[in-house]
Amino acid sequence: MADRDSLPLPLEVRARLAELELELSEGDITQKGYEKKRSKLLQAYLPHTPGAERRVPVTPSSSSSSSSRYQRRRSTGTRDERYRSDVHSEAVQAALERHSERKMAVLLPSKRRSLIGQTSTYTPPDSSSGSDAEGSLGRTGGVSVDSWIRGALHCSPSTSSSSSSHSNSSANAVRFAETNKHSYGIGPMSHLSLKRRGLKEMGVSAEIGVGIRHSSDYQSDRPWSSLDSEDSLSAPPDITSYMPDPTPISMQRPQVTMITKPPPKYGNAELMETGDGVPVSSRVSAKIQQLVNTLKRPKRKPLREFFVEDFEELLEVQQPDPSLPRPEREESTLIQGEDLDRLKNCPASLEAALLRWGTIAPKAPCLTTTHSNAKQPYTLTYGKLWSKSLKLAYNLLHKLGTKQEPIIHPGDRVALVYPNNDPAAFVVAFYGCLLAEVVPVPIEVPLTKKDAGSQQIGFLLGSCGVAIALTSDACHKGLPKSTSGDVMQFKGWPKLLWVLTDSKHLSKPPREWFPLIKDANNDTAYIEYKTSKDGSVLGTTVTRMAMLTHCQTLTHTCGYSEAETMVNVLDFKKGIGLWHSVQASVLNMLHVVSVPYALMKVNPLSWIQKVSQYKAKVACVKSRDLHWALIAQKDQTDTNMSSLRMLLIADGSNPWSISSCDAFLNVFQNMGLRSEVICPCAGSPEALTVAVRRPQEGSSKPAGRGVLSMTNLSHGVIRVDTGEKLSVLTLQDVGTAMPGAMVCVVKPEGVPQLCKTDEIGEICMSSVATGTSYYGLTGMSKNTFEVCPVSCDGGLVSDCVFVRSGLLGFVGPSGMIFVSGTLEGLMQVGGRKHNADDIIATALAVEPMKFIYRGRIVVFSVNVLYDERIVLVAEQRPDSTEEESYQWMSRVLQAIDGIHQVGVYCLALVPANTLPKTPLGGIHLSETKQLFLEGALHPCSILMCPHSCITNLPKPRQKQPEVGPASVMVGNLVAGKRMAQASGRDFSHIDDNEQFLFLSEVLQWRAQTTPDHILYTLINSRGTIGSSLTCLQLHKRAEKIATLLYERGQLRDGDHVALVFPPGLDLITAFYGCLYAGCIPITVRPPHSQNISTTLPTVKMILEVSRSVYVMTTQAISKLLRSRDASVAVDFKSWPPILETDDLPKRRCPLLYKPCDPDSLAYLDFSVSTTGMLAGVKMSHSATSALCRSVKLQCELYPSREVAVCLDPYCGLGFVLWCLCSVYAGQQSVLISPMDLEVNPALWLQSVSQLKVRDTFCSYSVMELCTRSLSSLTDSLKARGLDLTRVRSCVVVAEERPRVSLTQSFCKLFKDVGLHPRAVSTAFGCRVNLAICLQPHRLGKLAEQGTSGPDPTTVYVDMRALRHDRVRLVERGSPHSLPLMESGKILPGVRIIIANPETKGPIGDSHLGEIWVHSPQNASGYFTVFGEENVRSDHFGARLSFGDTQTGWARTGYLGFLRRTDLTDASGERHDALYVVGALDEVMELRGMKYHPIDIETSIIRAHRNITECAVFTWTNLLVVVVELDGSEQDALDLVPMVTNVVLEEHYLIVGVVVVVDSGVIPINSRGEKQRMHLRDGFLADQLDPIYVAYNM
Repeated sequence: MADRDSLPLPLEVRARLAELELELSEGDITQKGYEKKRSKLLQAYLPHTPGAERRVPVTPSSSSSSSSRYQRRRSTGTRDERYRSDVHSEAVQAALERHSERKMAVLLPSKRRSLIGQTSTYTPPDSSSGSDAEGSLGRTGGVSVDSWIRGALHCSPSTSSSSSSHSNSSANAVRFAETNKHSYGIGPMSHLSLKRRGLKEMGVSAEIGVGIRHSSDYQSDRPWSSLDSEDSLSAPPDITSYMPDPTPISMQRPQVTMITKPPPKYGNAELMETGDGVPVSSRVSAKIQQLVNTLKRPKRKPLREFFVEDFEELLEVQQPDPSLPRPEREESTLIQGEDLDRLKNCPASLEAALLRWGTIAPKAPCLTTTHSNAKQPYTLTYGKLWSKSLKLAYNLLHKLGTKQEPIIHPGDRVALVYPNNDPAAFVVAFYGCLLAEVVPVPIEVPLTKKDAGSQQIGFLLGSCGVAIALTSDACHKGLPKSTSGDVMQFKGWPKLLWVLTDSKHLSKPPREWFPLIKDANNDTAYIEYKTSKDGSVLGTTVTRMAMLTHCQTLTHTCGYSEAETMVNVLDFKKGIGLWHSVQASVLNMLHVVSVPYALMKVNPLSWIQKVSQYKAKVACVKSRDLHWALIAQKDQTDTNMSSLRMLLIADGSNPWSISSCDAFLNVFQNMGLRSEVICPCAGSPEALTVAVRRPQEGSSKPAGRGVLSMTNLSHGVIRVDTGEKLSVLTLQDVGTAMPGAMVCVVKPEGVPQLCKTDEIGEICMSSVATGTSYYGLTGMSKNTFEVCPVSCDGGLVSDCVFVRSGLLGFVGPSGMIFVSGTLEGLMQVGGRKHNADDIIATALAVEPMKFIYRGRIVVFSVNVLYDERIVLVAEQRPDSTEEESYQWMSRVLQAIDGIHQVGVYCLALVPANTLPKTPLGGIHLSETKQLFLEGALHPCSILMCPHSCITNLPKPRQKQPEVGPASVMVGNLVAGKRMAQASGRDFSHIDDNEQFLFLSEVLQWRAQTTPDHILYTLINSRGTIGSSLTCLQLHKRAEKIATLLYERGQLRDGDHVALVFPPGLDLITAFYGCLYAGCIPITVRPPHSQNISTTLPTVKMILEVSRSVYVMTTQAISKLLRSRDASVAVDFKSWPPILETDDLPKRRCPLLYKPCDPDSLAYLDFSVSTTGMLAGVKMSHSATSALCRSVKLQCELYPSREVAVCLDPYCGLGFVLWCLCSVYAGQQSVLISPMDLEVNPALWLQSVSQLKVRDTFCSYSVMELCTRSLSSLTDSLKARGLDLTRVRSCVVVAEERPRVSLTQSFCKLFKDVGLHPRAVSTAFGCRVNLAICLQPHRLGKLAEQGTSGPDPTTVYVDMRALRHDRVRLVERGSPHSLPLMESGKILPGVRIIIANPETKGPIGDSHLGEIWVHSPQNASGYFTVFGEENVRSDHFGARLSFGDTQTGWARTGYLGFLRRTDLTDASGERHDALYVVGALDEVMELRGMKYHPIDIETSIIRAHRNITECAVFTWTNLLVVVVELDGSEQDALDLVPMVTNVVLEEHYLIVGVVVVVDSGVIPINSRGEKQRMHLRDGFLADQLDPIYVAYNM
């Protein structure tokens, strides 16, 4: 800036410089580009220094183009040379260089140390660095990561930073920036592994918020360090807005108590502050911020917004672009092959040919088998082949079964099971079957029970009716056997009779026996299997006439003559290997030298050596074999390939085979190989050979080549392009149509209409020499083998029937056929078609080329959200580091995007040799795809990129105007619907105890009238009665505690006392002692002795917030508070005075306190909400009495009743049922501590059974623990006498939506021990009213007389409508249906109305809104430490904006709806059912729609069997998913695509981050509710110790 200001610059130059600085600040250009353009602008105005050296900038492409090209040509990587292309490699490098100018990066997933090997460790610098550039991290308000990267680059390498955690931080930063320059993604930070280190190892002092891993119910009922997010975490930016300066969103939480504390030290992270002022720590939080920053400027243009006024959510539909390329030329025509000249003296069938050569030239060699070991080659002569085949045919027809009932008949199907290294036995079996007129079905050898594709092969054998399998002795010995010694029954296979075809196992045929050798006819000759795209195996039938004619066309095309030698490397059981080396060879008496796959692996040059040794005329190979030969070729001087007149390339139809052919020709041309010898061919199981390029002896005619635009090809259009562009594809011809055949190109889908000459289509062929059908599949056969092409006017173009080949291509000049791909490898993404082989070729051209292990890579598509998505899976080199993996992956994504203009949905790397293999060593595509879909691929690195791929997400709709103050309201109708309001029944007659206003008076009355009546019985962990309390005992102990408070504590009326007791009777006596003394009790969960450092701060916080002046507890807990461990967490001197209740005063209290006002405070109820907020509500004496009375009437509680309570006794309805109701109603309460269930899961149910309790209360956490722990023990429990038939009421107490699936599982599990499903019901309460709904079921006659009302109803609502605050009822099983169970019957004295949370107006029936409640049992308000009682006064004194504006309502903070049912309650009124949907505080608004976390979590838990629990939350507009893994840490990466897929499919959301953690990490409170905000704060503070963190780009 200084030099610019000091120079006399023109205004336009100054304006241009300002624009450049703006572009640099917004990241539109790189620093290098900025400096280059700036120096160019200032060059004319800067003074020139004499003698100064002028530096010429050298671009990487220009400086090293020749050397790098030479190195690429000489490189001998192990990638698959089928896809080798120097031109394509240069295009990929150009695409990568073009993208490297963008400042992009990929976020490296975080792995636990046990998952990663020895890779580099990196820690971002601390914000307190001395460098100005680095120090700006905490000071600037913009994106800060680039700031310190640039600072690190400009610093000297020797500069030391006091805050650096590594001695080599500068080098790390330089390397970091270097990788950033070449990375691909959407963030300013590159992939680097940031691993966990201990505090001592790192050498840093970390300052972040208090945070711990909550691994049990007990520890979790506490707020996280960022209890008040509004103070500790400022609002993150909105990444969905496209404004240059996004404004922060204020995050509202229903929190009352705002506690500002200095963040304690924790863990190993350094406190950093992101550009948006959000304190984050260490790797997780920093990466989250990078991900947020990178998504601010989306790579692709935002999709158009539109709104649909309908319940259905519409996916974005790709609008047709008029500028897209379309075929423009004339319609193509049929291509007629030359006439098939009948061969002179040609045999009438293959069997006749075998007979001829077996008798005329018995010693002529037919087949030579080479071995990978040192064994001598074995040669099978035509005489031996004839005699062995004859012998086998005789045995098949006459020696299997009996003479009267032979097992096999002519026309039956027989399996041929022979290994790839034994072609001689296979040829004998094949011709033996032809002579016996049975149909051979060649298949692969099953090596194990779990071979890839083995089950589908078995289905094929079953559908073909195969009952006999022919095999050799050596192969039979290698088959897996059962314990009896027989061949094992493979999964999906029919029962087979295994027949050995070695001569020693066969009987010699009598001299007079001779098979009937017929002329070729239309009987089936053999069945060739084919694996389709979905993994199913089809059998293509080939007739004898087709087989003979096919051999004749091959003889005519390839120019075969008698006694020629052929070297075959191909699989001889199917395809081109079978057609040439088994069938055409016998027709022409060729000598075939077979080179097995095992030998090729040991010696890739073996086939070339055989060509030279036998002076072979023909060789049948694949591009892979050319590539392997190139790798192994090391100055071979003794090799001579001049004898070859035809090098048949079996996969010549692969578009990338041309590069292999060119490279092979370049190297081996000086060894006698001629260019005209190379003959690519194309074929398929259906059409057999489609085309072969003829060997042109001495011809100078060049082969046909076409350079086509890949972009146009993706639209199915042929456009010739120049080879200089990035996205071009060079094709070579595969010859012209076969003799006697007609070829046409038709549209692949729909009516088989002829394509235009500049349009890609499916090649169809009409000839005698084709397959005839798929065996047993008439419908599929008709669509494939009986195609009648039509012209554009709908008329037939030929009377002949055509066969679809499955090959995509076109017919070029001079009738040359070009193949661009296969239908099997076609992927249609976003309306464009991409070939899997093209994607593979691009990936393999990315440096480093040796990264993929032996070129083992596979590409397929999966259907996600109504479109295909590309998945790339590869095996990585064993010595690859994590950093290398992600650098390579990021470059692959960039290259594919640059060349193909398509995004890759998922890129997964697996360890070497782990993908399922085909028999010849390739990757089994369908099995790999199946493993991916099942989450069983076990990748070691994975990258999901849904943000760039998913472009058809539904758009948010316009919000309907809800009922507002201007709406017309007539009576109880709102907008034409009944107002959503309901109420419980009125309070009835007054009982004896209801004349008292205070619970303390009720207890005194009961102590006088029924002193020996037992109120409480406590069950210990062994299941026996530990202790009990009668009315008098409770009264006397309460008096002594009041005396203790008066004498030792000298407390005054209204002082607050914290009761820190374990669940038991001491808690109850202390509570009533406080009432007797006039003190305000606050029940507090005691700290856990095994985790005191994390649970004790919560206790201290509640004491501070509640302003407790004394702590009352037991001697054991008091000792725990004084312990050394406790003092580390909380200084003992900071505690209020402690009163121990173990040693109570002997004398009674002289005077018991009596409140003067029923509305005065009785106790404080503190709890941690599901959003992580600590909130205390004030309960008055009148509200407490009203609540107890309401519960008594609803549950019909009387002194004669016995109730079992297994609830958390510290807050909510659990505390009311544990401590208050028995005193008020007089029933005997059997108390079971939920903590004891962790030791004895059957304790609750066994107690209910043994004590014959009829009514019981529990929580969802108790129900879940019983369901999980006792699922396999129901039989043993039943044997031990567990009997739940007497249970008529089991009420689940919760402050959430009823868990339908858990309730159903619980009922189903314990149905066998007598639990009636109707006995289980739900209750609902919240902070403002502890019990709103409660519906105990009554079974039997009592139900008819009782007041419980009808059974709870379950409705099914449309989840998509809920996202827009609408309720739409659907049928059970409908798509997107969500079951909702009624939350129980409204309690007596309670009124409910559903109101709009924004306008505060009432809404109609069956509409979603906030539940408001009016009741005498409502809490008085929130209690806060600062005395700000009015902070949330709206929650307790809300009024409707219209209608009944006088009544005061309490806002529950829960969304729900009322629905009037056809059922009637005991009073004869129609029943109003309340359905709770979820908490307002937990609603996540994403993309304009509202989501409830439980719905997403339910989908995720179903996604994979190893997910035991999950939780979701948002940070900015990113959806973060945390899943608990039940399995090996190596399986963690399997969960990432499964989670991403299911959330996309069912909820139309893109998951931003997937965090995989150990079981028990997700915090759950004592009520069984997930503490998602605790989890969120812990995640942002890097306190979860995750196994794996994946960032979906």
